[in-house]
Parts: sequence; structure tokens; C-alpha cells
Amino acid sequence: MDTDQNSLSAERGAYISIIAYIFLASLKLTVGYFGHSKGLWADGLNNATDIVASVAVLIGLKISKIPPDKNHAYGHLRAETIASLIAAFIMITVGIDVITGAIEDFFTEDTQSPSILTAITALFSAAFMYGIYRYNVALSRKINSASIYAVAQDNRSDALVSVGALVGILGTYIGIAWLDGVAAIVVGIIICKTAVEIFLDASHSLTDGFDEELLQKIGVTISKTEGVKDMSAIKARMHGNEILVEATIHVNPLLTVIESHEITVQVEQNLLSEHNVKYAIIHIEPYTTSQQ
Repeated sequence: MDTDQNSLSAERGAYISIIAYIFLASLKLTVGYFGHSKGLWADGLNNATDIVASVAVLIGLKISKIPPDKNHAYGHLRAETIASLIAAFIMITVGIDVITGAIEDFFTEDTQSPSILTAITALFSAAFMYGIYRYNVALSRKINSASIYAVAQDNRSDALVSVGALVGILGTYIGIAWLDGVAAIVVGIIICKTAVEIFLDASHSLTDGFDEELLQKIGVTISKTEGVKDMSAIKARMHGNEILVEATIHVNPLLTVIESHEITVQVEQNLLSEHNVKYAIIHIEPYTTSQQ
């Protein structure tokens, strides 16, 4: 599957999540409000923030397709990462609001119990979102998309949140009236936790942080390439979902320029096939006896 097809597939996954979240947010907020369930209402707000996050991913995917220009020689792939930061700030604001609202409700005289419809809605939402999760996680693996994989993990969290809301609602039917409020607080904490994780991942990428274990695997791939005698330096960074690699290799000093160049070409091909690295700068140095 080529890059354009991958991008279209990723956008389709984002669209499906957006439609699912709009449907579930509308359903949960309506049933939660009229059915008197704080947990389901909070779950609906959680899905509302997910709409923002999915839209941010979609916008980032579209902007990332813009070709390089004189001001963006590496393209616009980091637009998706910046969008994730914006979504994280929105999500944590909503999460804090859910927590504070649930705590305030503990001091009110509201004695209405959630209706049975709220429990049915929570159960349906959990099953529905788990199906969306299965679709997106399979899609992310097929097209190797980190952004859609992140969306899939959020889908799974949402399914678990709905299960939590269901537990809170059922708790009121066995005499634990405060359990619904606790479920709302737990949902708020989960929203904040997800927001912090998105923020940390995006910040790590934007500051050129890179997975050390993956860097070691990339180094092994370079070192085992035929003709590479040694590797003295390697570094990598993320540019959106693309990996950029720079490495210094040492080759037989008696090789011609063309022969040395062919080694770098083979290194680049190995990086592409084994790690999907499409952009690599390979610097060549002569191999000396002191390196033996």
C-alpha cells in the first residue's frame, strides 16, 4: 500500500471515530441528563473531548500531506503533533470540570436515582466503542500509522470508561447511591490522564526525543549491512510519523566513490524495509586499523 493510500485509510479511520463519538456523545449526554446519571453524563463529555482529539488528528493528517516548500524543507508532518498538543489542553480542561462538578454534587440534595435506560446506554456504548477499537487497531497495523493506533487506544479507553459508568449506575440499584458520583470522578481522572499522556508524547516528539530501544535496532541494521566496517555515530528523531536518521559509517578506504555510495544505498534500502525509514543521511568515513 503506497503513501497516498495509507493517508486515505488513516483519514477514513479518523472520520469513523469522529462519527462514532458524535453519536455516542449526543446519546450519553441526552440520556445521562434526563436519566439522572452523573457517570453517564461525564462519559458523554469524555466523548465530546474525543471529537476534538479526532478532529485534531484528521486536520494534522490533511496538513501533513502538503508537500515541502521553501519554509518547510522537511514537509508539514509535525502539524499532527501540534494538533495533539491542542487537543490535550482541551481534554484536561474538560476533565478538571468533570471532577469538580462531581465533587460539588456530593454536597447537593439530589436524591434521584439513574433510570434503567442509562445502564442500557452505557452497556451499548461499551460494546459499540469496542467494535470501533478493533477496527482502528487493525487499520493502524495494516498501514503502520502511529496516529490511528493512538486513536484506537483512546477508543479502548472509552469502552472501559463506559463499563465504569455502568458499574456506577448499577451501584445505585444495590443501595450505593454515591457510586454514580464516584464513577463520574473516575471518568474525569481518566480524561486528565489521557490528556497528560498525549501532551507528554507530543512534547517528547517535538523536542526530538526518540525511543532508545528502536535507535539501537536501527543501529544494528546499519552495522550488519554488507560493506559497513564500523559505525561511529547515529541519531534519529521523529518528524510527525516519519523517522529521520543520521549516521556515520566507516568503510574500506580503498573503495571507489561509486562503491562507497552503493553501500550507503544498501543501508538506506535496509532501513526502509526493516524500519520504514524513508529519510536517512549516511556519512562515510574511511575505516582505519585503529578501529579494529
